[in-house]
Amino acid sequence: MIKKGYPRPQLVRNQWEDLNGSWQFAFDDENIGQKEKWYQNKSLFDLKIEVPFVYQSKLSGIHQRKSHPVVWYQREFSLVKNPNKRYLLHFGAVDYEADVYVNGQHVCNHIGGHTSFECDITDFLEVVDTQQKLTVRVYDPLKDESIPRGKQFWEEESAGIWYTNSTGIWQTVWLEEVSAIHLSKLRLTPHFDEGKVQIQAQINQSQLVAAIQLAYQIYFKEELIVQGKQSFQQGKVDFLVDLIQEHIFRTNFHHDGWSWTPENPNLFDLKLQIYQNEQIVDKVSSYFGMRKIHTAKGMVYLNNKPYYQKLVLDQGYWPEGLLTAPNDEAFVKDIRLAKEMGFNGCRKHQKTEDPRFLYWADQLGYLVWGECAAPAIYNTDAITRSMKEWMEIIDRDYNHPSIVTWVPINESWGVPRIAFNRQEQHFSQAMYHFIHSLDTTRLVISNDGWAATETDICAIHNYMHGQKEEVNKYQYFIETLSTRENLLHHHSTAWPIFAEGFEYQNQPILLTEFGGIGFDVSGQPGWGYTSVNDEMEFIADYQRIMEAVYQSRGLWGYCYTQITDVEQEINGLLTYDRQPKCDLSKIKEINDQYHIPVVE
Repeated sequence: MIKKGYPRPQLVRNQWEDLNGSWQFAFDDENIGQKEKWYQNKSLFDLKIEVPFVYQSKLSGIHQRKSHPVVWYQREFSLVKNPNKRYLLHFGAVDYEADVYVNGQHVCNHIGGHTSFECDITDFLEVVDTQQKLTVRVYDPLKDESIPRGKQFWEEESAGIWYTNSTGIWQTVWLEEVSAIHLSKLRLTPHFDEGKVQIQAQINQSQLVAAIQLAYQIYFKEELIVQGKQSFQQGKVDFLVDLIQEHIFRTNFHHDGWSWTPENPNLFDLKLQIYQNEQIVDKVSSYFGMRKIHTAKGMVYLNNKPYYQKLVLDQGYWPEGLLTAPNDEAFVKDIRLAKEMGFNGCRKHQKTEDPRFLYWADQLGYLVWGECAAPAIYNTDAITRSMKEWMEIIDRDYNHPSIVTWVPINESWGVPRIAFNRQEQHFSQAMYHFIHSLDTTRLVISNDGWAATETDICAIHNYMHGQKEEVNKYQYFIETLSTRENLLHHHSTAWPIFAEGFEYQNQPILLTEFGGIGFDVSGQPGWGYTSVNDEMEFIADYQRIMEAVYQSRGLWGYCYTQITDVEQEINGLLTYDRQPKCDLSKIKEINDQYHIPVVE
């Protein structure tokens, strides 16, 4: 049950080795491993674990919920070192702090549980044809509330809205052989209105001899559109490529035949070669979509057309793998099922998802709101840790056309006094501007749910629709959603929609959490925001709730809670193991009843 497919789909090379699989494993509850140099002694590893699944998961082969703040991994791999090559060791994600050792020597340290990192291990490899030893120490203190954890519970058993915690390697580990000079970064920015793409590329060295060039070929549906060469200056190139090339049939990028949308996810393929003195030293492939997202007149526009988002909340948990999908097909299944129900995207909730999910969202046409796990408290450690992870998230995922919105804060998590505390408001504003300073191609939400500061979308949570027999409560829910004025002033919580000192600035208003109908079909005890007893009631209650949304003349999109059950939550449209709770065509029929409204 190990994922297949290149782990970094936006910068692909042919020469790589998957290091997932069976590793030696050990708990270090006394935290003595570094002092006793466990990285030099494989006899101390008394367990086996299946990477990339955390020890708390069933697929790891250990399946233990007890907290172990320090754990160790070790395995050997075969490699004949080529003196003319460099060897990069990649980790998709390790929760939370990782120290990496190769052949008993410390190589690198990384802090952050949801982002990728790499180590150049070339100088630590044995030259002779022998087994190379890789060791990883992970530190993940369960009780440190300043760590961005999201839905991971600080107790050993999940409860309420909190799920099983994860410690250790939870995304693919892989090894890549590259030339001494190779491409290290690639950023692709569509300039939709101009029909151009901006290519920013960087090699691993800045002090170089002359004659380093980048050759590029761009294809659309296997047709070569444009090609050329650019010379590196101090290790970088930055240039625009005209995709129209004065061809009249290409001039309309608003046409679905060229642009990227959920309905027509058109992608351009990119081939890159690095030349040194006219010799190819590196080859990579990538792709991009011509996509533009912006707001105006209280609406969201996709590729300059009003676009109503029908999203579903997605926690990204699986019953046997927890945060780690059992395989690539699991990502495809989730996206296909969501689209089958009439949704055009998801809000990945309190999780930075594996790049393989984003790859399939790009390929299949599925909008994604990207989010990061939040810390539980506000202090200087939480601030710096969150900002570091966001910088790495955007650096890694920038090129994916499916991502249209970033959500740095949810329901005041990590900023509990933001409604009235100026310092926490400053942090929210800083995150808003920080993300925009790194990425001008997407929308940013300051605080999803309530107490917003500066924001591109006014994102409101409202679960006050009540049971079907609670007629007065339901009528108030309809009234609350009916107009912009009511959305902004009829609160569903104790908190105002905008924080003190901030006010509505004609942003699009989206209902970004609601629903959550509890329906148990698997015999697992749990809860929902409302409850039903059978499939007919389930469909009827979904219809009832969605009718209130569709009557609104103030909303410009929604995100329904949620796509699947998760542990003790039984409020999904699917069970935890992805079985439909009803005829999904009925959900699609309800979702398709919607027509673009006049926003008043």
